[in-house]
Amino acid sequence: MDALITQALDIWYLLPEDWQTLILIVAKIVLILVPLMLCVAYVTYFERKVIGAMQVRIGPNRVGFFGFSLWGLGQPIADALKLMMKEIVIPTQSSKFLFLLAPVLSIGPALAAWAVLPFDRGMVLTDINAGLLYILALTSIGVYGVIIAGWASNSKYAILSALRAGAQIVAYEIAMGFALVGVLMASGSLNIGEIIEAQAGGVSNWFVWPLLPLFLVYFISGVAETNRAPFDVAEGESEIVAGFHVEYSGMAFAIFFLAEYANIILISALTSLMFLGGWLSPLEGLLGADHILGTSSIIWFFGKTAFFIFCFLWFRATFPRYRYDQIMRLGWKVFIPVTIVWLFVEAVMVVMQVGPWAV
Repeated sequence: MDALITQALDIWYLLPEDWQTLILIVAKIVLILVPLMLCVAYVTYFERKVIGAMQVRIGPNRVGFFGFSLWGLGQPIADALKLMMKEIVIPTQSSKFLFLLAPVLSIGPALAAWAVLPFDRGMVLTDINAGLLYILALTSIGVYGVIIAGWASNSKYAILSALRAGAQIVAYEIAMGFALVGVLMASGSLNIGEIIEAQAGGVSNWFVWPLLPLFLVYFISGVAETNRAPFDVAEGESEIVAGFHVEYSGMAFAIFFLAEYANIILISALTSLMFLGGWLSPLEGLLGADHILGTSSIIWFFGKTAFFIFCFLWFRATFPRYRYDQIMRLGWKVFIPVTIVWLFVEAVMVVMQVGPWAV
């Protein structure tokens, strides 16, 4: 075994430096994306279990591994295999290239955004100074996947739903952008690692307290932007079949499905990073520096993210669906004015050095 390791190291050192860098980057990307895609698959399982429990049902409990049911843990794998075996039907008069490009445009930004998200101190694929700007730019691309999917399908149902979904996403994207401007003003940096470090010192230093209205606007807008209940009128299956992806089948549909859940995880992770200190422990400063619960770690980041994912599922089981005019009114006439007013309040607090900005 030692000889194999030595031989592998010898081969590694013989490679050009550019190749070593490329291999390391690809390895890091795989190390992030493989667990992420598994999480996306199992959020669907978790959703069915959570909503089942809330509605006094059992949820998936049959499909397991190697003859054992194992609480239905094999259900996401079975769903994936079923969708892979289904035929991808492309409408005759559709724009085939755009029809197949749309799912990629939907899921691509949700995965690419993880390049700048730190899991722990120093544990990030690319630590760029404009990380927040990168996130804003990428998350705004997702609307193109929705619009293109509806237009390329050559279906009136799809294009009408795509316009509804596009208008909804744009409305709430603006509110989310303003909320993140508040985070930028509070931290004084576009680097996500520095934003988290600015919240160090205990739970009282987290941005969720001085930026509470922006936190609520950001998370609720995230629910709306992902077209999740109660904001899912753009793809309300009980009313308009399936919305903008009504003409999609097989893996092309599955990619839209995965994109929705990938965005749920992304919004949950961003909320925990921007407002709840990411990997920072809520018990920091209360317990001794050597206490395991007082130590900041990736476990805290995963725990906070899991809580917000649970909130997404909880909302779906709890709230009735809004009318479309109510959704648009909430986005344009409530959330955007609230964020603008609170940004002004925050600017005054910064200049006057009150609250968290007191010297």
